[in-house]
Amino acid sequence: MNKLKGRKIKGILSKHRKGFGFVIPEDKEETGGFDVFIPPDEIRSAMDKDQVTVTILSSEKDGRRLEGRIDNVLARSATEVVGTFSAMRGVGYVVPESSRLVEEVMIQKKDFNGAKNGDKVVAKITKWPSRGHRTEGRIVEILSKQGEALGDIKALVRTFQLSETFPQKVEKEAEYAALPVTEEEIKQREDLRQEIVLTIDGADSKDLDDAISIKRLENGNVRLGVHIADVSHYIKEGGALDKEAMNRGTSVYLLDIVLPMLPKVLSNGICSLNPRADRLTLSVSMDITPAGEVVEHRIFESVIRSTERLVYSDVSDLLEEGTPALMEKYQRIHPELKMMQELAQILRTRRQARGSLDFDFDEAHIILDKGGIPVSVETSERRVANRMIEEFMLVANETVAEHYFHLQLPFVYRIHEQPTLERIDAFKRFLSTLGLRLKGSTEHVHPKALNEVLAQVEGTEIEHVVNTVMLRSMKKAYYDTICKGHFGLGVTYYCHFTSPIRRYPDLIIHRIIKESLRQPMGESRRKVLESKTKEAADIASVTERKAEELEREVEKLKKAEYMSYRLGEEFDGIISGIASFGFFAEIPNTIEGLVRVQSLTDDEYIYEQELYRLYGKRTRKTYTLGDKVRVRAAAVDIAKREIDFDLI
Repeated sequence: MNKLKGRKIKGILSKHRKGFGFVIPEDKEETGGFDVFIPPDEIRSAMDKDQVTVTILSSEKDGRRLEGRIDNVLARSATEVVGTFSAMRGVGYVVPESSRLVEEVMIQKKDFNGAKNGDKVVAKITKWPSRGHRTEGRIVEILSKQGEALGDIKALVRTFQLSETFPQKVEKEAEYAALPVTEEEIKQREDLRQEIVLTIDGADSKDLDDAISIKRLENGNVRLGVHIADVSHYIKEGGALDKEAMNRGTSVYLLDIVLPMLPKVLSNGICSLNPRADRLTLSVSMDITPAGEVVEHRIFESVIRSTERLVYSDVSDLLEEGTPALMEKYQRIHPELKMMQELAQILRTRRQARGSLDFDFDEAHIILDKGGIPVSVETSERRVANRMIEEFMLVANETVAEHYFHLQLPFVYRIHEQPTLERIDAFKRFLSTLGLRLKGSTEHVHPKALNEVLAQVEGTEIEHVVNTVMLRSMKKAYYDTICKGHFGLGVTYYCHFTSPIRRYPDLIIHRIIKESLRQPMGESRRKVLESKTKEAADIASVTERKAEELEREVEKLKKAEYMSYRLGEEFDGIISGIASFGFFAEIPNTIEGLVRVQSLTDDEYIYEQELYRLYGKRTRKTYTLGDKVRVRAAAVDIAKREIDFDLI
């Protein structure tokens, strides 16, 4: 590592709100796979996500970290800062919404442009930060006035350079494309309008892109039909609408705000599988044995007329509790729903037997009032109806991926690689502290072995901690044109086929599927699609990360705001994270807060990273991942999305 001293490299700065940062090299091989740590004094005028050149100054003694100095900013990631405006004595400041930006932007009075204290604004940077000099700018847009409902979320959306609205050209193209289903088009498809076809979604869902049909065959097998909105029928390849959808990559769901991948005239209109309306679909029909094996399948263009628009809670109440009112209301389709429930359990059992991992973490359900204030934070339930649809989508995605892999056509696969040796080795050491053992070699760990560990701890006090540490050991899934398998699901072939309204990879493979169904693919077309699928996979992997980060930031923001009204209240919790500066406690509604190590005054606590605990030097008291604790809400910083707990 020392031989790298003095070398200059290019990369992207990832800046922490505490002032330091890391530069991710363009070519990781230049640094042996390591990022370059940049101390606050060496960041100079660079800001988060800027492209920079760095001089490597040194490496730590253990050779595990490089340290450097930023020399030049090659390209700015943004020329604007979104934040909250405040003014005092004729000078204004914009406090950034982004948790990665630490620099306030100073605004001269002549550049306020109507902004008032508390407004969410956009400031155009006129002078970049440097030693001894602040970032300076001028207000170019007021996003929302102080106290305006959802203004805080809209500011975060703008921070991530996303938008609810579409360019006028895109909207016009969507309106032109959203034509009613014609008899001519129906004649070219398999007509399923007389079959019982059901959609099951959340109560608030408006973009219904999947529907289900089911029937029992004479040989004892079950025929499952998964019918997906044929979005590609309405979107011209290479048009303004197609380009916008690819750049967005995914729809983003932010509590009461949706950033759709497609304009509403399509996503909530002609493409949505609304009840009792003719809709064009792409179907996969699967004959499944009582053991859960898909023995025959067909993929074809179809037209459906959804029999009923069902919601998860109603279907779950019907199947779990036999609610009389629901039994009467859905008497006609009750046999189909029972058959779906039975098939889903068969598929789930088969999936678990092969080692598919199923992390059952609670997710937050946040309810806002009309003013955008969080009035409730609860856990979302994954009940029988939710799990049923999950299983059907999983088997459809797997079936389609395997079919097109063997056809050797350009395609986009969903990839989840095996964890690194280092992470599995660390996980094994962690399990040993709990008296647990992970079967198999570190080099070739099988998801089935991991699933056996999850089964051992299910229902025990250590279930949460084992789930948490195992999940942190996994790699992130991504999109690729090369089929490398999905480790977490324990399958060789997997893709995303079932949500073309809200995911671009699904849309582009629908286009490929339809072409292959209609005519053989020529070599020139194959080359075009190879390029397009690679571009789509790369963009979708990036936009997915951005969407996930924004969704997390919005959730953290509203959780912090919710707890700001509950300071002094006490809660039972579980230790969900350990760090040198303290431990995080998660209370039953999924909200996390930090118990700072300096607040633990009874002893000096040492951070033991590999054991996931803090250890008291004198008392030998430990705070370990998964321990139960009682905490009090002590402080909240809404701007930083931080919650502090005191240990009781």
